[in-house]
Amino acid sequence: MATLTGLNKTKTAVFISGKGSNLKSLIKFSKIKDSPISIELIISSNLKAKGLKYGKIFKIKKKVFDFKNKNISENRLISTLKKNEIKMIFLAGFMKILSKNFIKRFKGKILNIHPSLLPKYKGLNTHRRALDNNEKYSGCTVHFVNSKLDSGKIILQKKVKVLKNETEETLAKKILVEEHKLYPKAILKIFNL
Repeated sequence: MATLTGLNKTKTAVFISGKGSNLKSLIKFSKIKDSPISIELIISSNLKAKGLKYGKIFKIKKKVFDFKNKNISENRLISTLKKNEIKMIFLAGFMKILSKNFIKRFKGKILNIHPSLLPKYKGLNTHRRALDNNEKYSGCTVHFVNSKLDSGKIILQKKVKVLKNETEETLAKKILVEEHKLYPKAILKIFNL
């Protein structure tokens, strides 16, 4: 029976550029019986991304695209995704901006996690900017990806209190813990589970 449920899971790819801590938590989530996803592919824009090791550990196919030529990389990427029958994409610390064309092709099928309470602090240096503005709260957001940076429909958010002596490092660490919980919850939500 277990193999049957495996067949019913939605084939997904996770895109990373760095440590892959959200990737690791998504892989663990994908392994539980009630998870609606199976991770078939890890895509990285960085050959040295530490997160690539999870491909080896969990026996998941991995591919690196350097994006030096965005068109060529994206075309190769699309054919790789097709070949592996990927139906959904999860961006997890992926530091490249995908083209409008690519996003249109996977409309409503790409999710991203961002370390701020969107629409605040789109883009980079979110923790620094939150601290500079003396925010009382920061947090993380899982949203659909559209052609505008960090502007797609919000699925779920989690608030985190910013303490008086907070640093970028402590805030980042605190938010990351929440990201690992929020991403799976957001996936369950879009699958109506």
